Amino acid sequence: MVPTVEWKDGAVRLLDQSRLPGEVAFLDCRDYQAVGRAIKDLKVRGAPAIGVTAAMGVALGAKALGMTHYDEFAKAVSAICDHLASTRPTAVNLFWAIERMKRTLGALRNRPVAEIKDRLVQESQRILDEDIALNQAMGRHGAELIRDGQAILTHCNAGALATAGYGTALGVIRAAWAQGKRITVLAGETRPVLQGARLTAWELMQDHIPVTLITDNMAGTLMRQGLVQLCIVGADRIAANGDVANKIGTYSVAVLAKAHGIPFYVAAPYSTIDLATPSGDHIPIEQRASEEVTSVCGGSPVAPSGVPVLNPSFDVTPAAYITGIITERGVFDPEKLAERFRPEEAC
Repeated sequence: MVPTVEWKDGAVRLLDQSRLPGEVAFLDCRDYQAVGRAIKDLKVRGAPAIGVTAAMGVALGAKALGMTHYDEFAKAVSAICDHLASTRPTAVNLFWAIERMKRTLGALRNRPVAEIKDRLVQESQRILDEDIALNQAMGRHGAELIRDGQAILTHCNAGALATAGYGTALGVIRAAWAQGKRITVLAGETRPVLQGARLTAWELMQDHIPVTLITDNMAGTLMRQGLVQLCIVGADRIAANGDVANKIGTYSVAVLAKAHGIPFYVAAPYSTIDLATPSGDHIPIEQRASEEVTSVCGGSPVAPSGVPVLNPSFDVTPAAYITGIITERGVFDPEKLAERFRPEEAC
């Protein structure tokens, strides 16, 4: 799998996901403003990948600063952090990564500015390396929930493309496949931006894992026909009570799974758990442009000009609909997260 994000020749290099599956192309961001635009415009997406990219954006912006006194330098880095934090409101990993970079900056206040710049680059690389390792650990835990021969329904893209590598929900699927389990994946197309059709199907085909693409409104009838045995999705933010924000349409899949007695799991790193947010009602939901709904991937219109549009990018699935949350530390009851994680450990 090609890298989703990396530090390359003094720039933040991103796999441009807006051009998949038709073209594998890279975007070299040479200033933090370009990193911010890439996040906002979905050139890079997926909560963990956004977090890694933002951390590298902070380091990139810091490297370009000319001041040599710490206080002046730190103030400018803080402004860079604020700019990157304003790009997307829902994915909590963005804010987690930025706060980690701020803590690194504060811990180095007695060091020369030139050294701090290098250390910020190193910290962003550590965040990337840690993300891959914890995704692999998550995969090992989650693979134990999958039985040989099962058909697994997933929604949106929570694979290597949504992370620094390997994936959350797809990481679980990858781990089960590596164990020799003969599984198949049903990938919901995930309107309106089609992350399931464009990204999940492409990614699984690259790994030769059997995948069948379905429209989002097929999920219920396939469950009724007994063609789905398990659901696994990712998450952009998990509240303290176990409510989960994920790509719009996730809630519908969870309700259908509950009605048909099908286990519904969420795979996400501990950095996605936001104990400062008491419930899903408090999670900010990003509203995106109407053009995403009225046309397909910026192409020909599929709706009349001027029609009013609702386009929330995420929805919230209540904890009661979730069988378990798969993390790098194990699988947890969503309604008992606050008992198992300390606030300083999660976001």
